[in-house]
Amino acid sequence: MKIYLIAGELSGDKLGASLMQGLKALRDDLEFHGVGGPLMEAEGLESQFPMQELSVMGIAEVLPKYFHLKRRIRECADAVIALQPDVMITIDSPDFCLRVAKLVKAAGDTRTVHYVAPSVWAWRPKRADKMAKSIDQVLALLPFEPPYMEAAGMRCDFVGHPVVNEPVARGAEAQAFRDMLGLPDAPIALILPGSRKSEVTRLLPIFVPAMDALAKSRPDLRFVLPTTGPVAEIVKEQVAAMAQPPVILDPTGQDLNTFAQQKRAAFKAANVALAASGTVSLELAASETPMVIAYDVSPISRMIFKRMLRIDTVTLANLITDTRVIPEHLAENCTVENIVPSVLDVLEQPDAQLQVVRDTMDKLGKGGEDPGLRAAKAVLDGLDT
Repeated sequence: MKIYLIAGELSGDKLGASLMQGLKALRDDLEFHGVGGPLMEAEGLESQFPMQELSVMGIAEVLPKYFHLKRRIRECADAVIALQPDVMITIDSPDFCLRVAKLVKAAGDTRTVHYVAPSVWAWRPKRADKMAKSIDQVLALLPFEPPYMEAAGMRCDFVGHPVVNEPVARGAEAQAFRDMLGLPDAPIALILPGSRKSEVTRLLPIFVPAMDALAKSRPDLRFVLPTTGPVAEIVKEQVAAMAQPPVILDPTGQDLNTFAQQKRAAFKAANVALAASGTVSLELAASETPMVIAYDVSPISRMIFKRMLRIDTVTLANLITDTRVIPEHLAENCTVENIVPSVLDVLEQPDAQLQVVRDTMDKLGKGGEDPGLRAAKAVLDGLDT
């Protein structure tokens, strides 16, 4: 069985690797082709080109790379058309992936599956109807998403969010991490400015002065900043001039599993997190780490998103539990003046978020079958019907 996969960012690489593991548990005649990152490559994919070429977000950020991305879309579609796989599975990154699917469908009847339902409940609701012209099946991470996809005519399976079955550090691991840093008792703030270059370069100029202000208010507070290989040098340059720079967790040159364990321990050890919006908020929820969400995009993207947004919060734990307990500061509200008091408040009253994050994990399928296996079963079942 030939399977072509596309993932465009680190979160998609995780989903793709888990799906590949699930497929391999069910079939032993698989050939994997496509585009992915190191986790998918570890499962047997030879990436057609580096995945990080696709890791851009925001309208103003995409425009300079438009023609290059357009070429990559065509290259992927041509590869699928030539390969004639049993199924093409595109993972998140809808602006890229759905354009590939459109070209593939125009050329033949290859079955197309999209993993991660686009957030039509948040903005651009007509995307579901447009998507249905080139996608046969959707694998949804959130329990409330299938009706939106099914109404547009696509099969949609809620497969659960992989965060619920990912390992979480125990208290002893968190304490060992603190001891390793020489911070056995100090409060720790985890700083998470995102994994994409566009996110890091936009958010760190806000997060760095926020850290400086927090350090003045709480001299005992220490900062830990996990990063990713592609943006590690940018992060180091941005924080170099700080009076009290964060401890940077850099995966460069490290074994992936060792770094993952260290990052999980950091999540568990932290007393509070300041994080970019996105999947990382669910990783924090899994670790029961109190958080403040802050995010900004370019002024052009701000204007467009504001007009199209249909919800009053973008934080997934708030949406899944229908609460607004986790504070967030978005767009023009993503300022040092707003962020610092929120972080200090959460640091002083962390228990307010505890029930929300536990409910979030339950609703996402904690304790059930592995989402990667559920996704694999849904893909194979779709091929059989």
